[in-house]
Parts: sequence; structure tokens; C-alpha cells
Amino acid sequence: MKVTILQPKVAEHIKKRVCAYARVSTDSSKQGESIQNQMSYYEQHIRENPDYGFVGVFADRGHTGTKDTRPEFQRMIELCRAGEIDCILTKSISRFARNTTIVLEYVRELKLLGVEVHFEKENIKTLSKDGELMLTVLSSFAEEESRSVSENLKWRVKNKFDRGEMIINTSRFLGYDKDEYGELIINKKEAAIVRRIFEDYIAGNGAFKIANALNVEGIPTVAGARWHDTTVLHILKNEKYKGDALLQKYYRPDHLCKKNKRNIGQRDSYYIEDNHIPIISKEMWEQVQMELKKRIKNTGTSRNRHPLSGLLICSKCGSKLKRRVWNSGKDCEKAVWQCSNYVKNGKDACSGTVIADELLSGINIKDSTIVKEWVMNGQKHYSYTSASRE
Repeated sequence: MKVTILQPKVAEHIKKRVCAYARVSTDSSKQGESIQNQMSYYEQHIRENPDYGFVGVFADRGHTGTKDTRPEFQRMIELCRAGEIDCILTKSISRFARNTTIVLEYVRELKLLGVEVHFEKENIKTLSKDGELMLTVLSSFAEEESRSVSENLKWRVKNKFDRGEMIINTSRFLGYDKDEYGELIINKKEAAIVRRIFEDYIAGNGAFKIANALNVEGIPTVAGARWHDTTVLHILKNEKYKGDALLQKYYRPDHLCKKNKRNIGQRDSYYIEDNHIPIISKEMWEQVQMELKKRIKNTGTSRNRHPLSGLLICSKCGSKLKRRVWNSGKDCEKAVWQCSNYVKNGKDACSGTVIADELLSGINIKDSTIVKEWVMNGQKHYSYTSASRE
């Protein structure tokens, strides 16, 4: 009889898959240094723990915690959903998110996935018995802190406006720079473009024609993008070019809203005359404003001034193409012509035709024209047929 001695199996040590999340709300060099320190600290902390397996450090720069559009945060959450993370370390509730609703929404989802969040400052582990109760209370404080910071900032801005001090980002403002004291000074090269726009408009050229001429000559906007008629009109209506300043044209309703809204009486506004050196005379500015109103009155609407308005027809449903500006006011602003039936009634009415404005700038269209759109090898192609030939 043979006896074999069986050795007891040693249970394999399974490490907890751990990551960390860090965030700063601005891209300043000081905060950039802060987030680098956080990333180094967490990586070392996780790697030195024998019970932890290092997954990574996810860090968002220049993103607030009141919205959940943070790219690194979302990437981390997707890995949690894929079952690749067991625990998240973060400095505090306010670093994870300042909005109570967002904090609880994600913590509860992660709890169902079996993922624990450890808030170091508050010493809260969300999978513990008292975790969610404490989290609800403390995240409310975090949201209140965000609201308080927002209100304090609004108060400082209002005081600046009361004193007649402007808050202007000249990197997005054609024609001016700032001196060492923060005062507006004329940028001669850019100011020449501003004067040209005003002079060309008074000479009878429309905004579309002015924009097209600047694009043909390769002159970029202050943001380095192409010119559109909306960009030209924005310059023509800006009172700062005659040396005046209207302060608080836009406002934010509350600390959770990160999108500016046009101020049409919801907040105080401040008009300062002769605030800085003008690029054009007040007489020329007033002349342009009168001409703007005159042309709108003569055409019924500013959009009808475009040479192609009413001439382009969708081949799919026969409706007119309507000129629209996507991402208006942003660096990625783009003017397109889109089927008006699709815009008004959706894809059930028409699958839609859309063509970039710049593709039409070199085509001589004088009469009603049917625009046909099709896709070949992943690329859009277009053909143009006179409606009178159909």
C-alpha cells in the first residue's frame, strides 16, 4: 500500500486593484505642480502597499467638479464598469465632485459594482456601514463651499464693474493688447484689420463678402480660425472699438451653470464712455450702426443678406437649405447650409443635406440650385444642378 502525503495548498494572495483620482479646477502652473505632486504621492502610496495592485492615477486639469464631463474621471468610471478596478482613492469629497447629486450618483453606482471609494480627508469608505450617511452630509458641505466660492467671485467681479474696471481676455479680442498695468493698448497690426472691416462695410460690402475677402487673403481671425459673416458682424457691433465699454454683457445664473447667458436685464450692466484709446471714431461707429439697421430693415432679416439665401435646394425632399452656424463663438465655429425641413421636423421628415459654407464659396451660383449629397469611401461628395433643368 502506497501512502502519499498531500501538502496543503497555500491560498493565492489576491491584490485589490486600486487607482486614485485627482483634480484641479484651473490649468495654472501652480495648480499644475499641485496635481503632479498628488499623482506622484498616490502612485507611490499604492505601489508600496503589498495588498494593492496599481491600476493608475486619473487626473483632470482645468475641470470643475460641479459637472461630470471630466475626461479622466469618465475613463476611470468606464474601467470600473468593465470590472477592472476594486477601489478608488481620492483626497476629499470636493476633489471627487462638488455637486452633491453627482457624488451620490456615482458612489451608489460604484457600490453596486462592488467598487469602494475612499475619501482620505474625511476618512470615509463608501462600502462601510455608515459610509453613505456620512457622505450625504459631507458632500452637502462641499456643494455649499462651491456655491460660496462662486458668490464671492461674483461679488469681486461686481465690485470691479462698480469701479469701472474691465475684465477682458485680449487673446480673444482683435485689435488690443494689455500693458503692464492691465490697461488696453492698440495692437497696430490687428487694428488695421478692424479699420478695414468698418471701412469696407461703409463702402457697401456685406459681412459675408468682407469675411470671404479676408479668407481669400489668408488673414486669420484673432483665434486663428476662418472668418464668417457672424464674426464680422460681432466686430461691427462692438462698442469697444470706439473707446467705450459695456460691462457685464453676460452672466452665469448659479454656481452649477458653467455657460454664460446674455444679460438682458437679469443683472446690472455698466456703460463706460471714453474708457480706452479707440481704433475708430465714434462717428464711424454710429454710421455703421445706422447702416446695419438700414440693411436689416430693407431685407427684413439679416440672414437674407447672404447671396445664396433661398437659392440652395435639398435633393432629398425639395426644401430650401438654411444657413446655420455651429458652435457659434467658439474656436471650432463652422458655417453650414442645412435642409430646413430636417432642421424643423427632424430625420423622420428628411434624412437631411448639409454642406460646409466654405465649399460653396468658390462656386458661382446665381439661380436656384439643387444640392445632391452622397457618401463614397467614407467621404461626402456633392453635385449641383440648376433647378430650371429638372
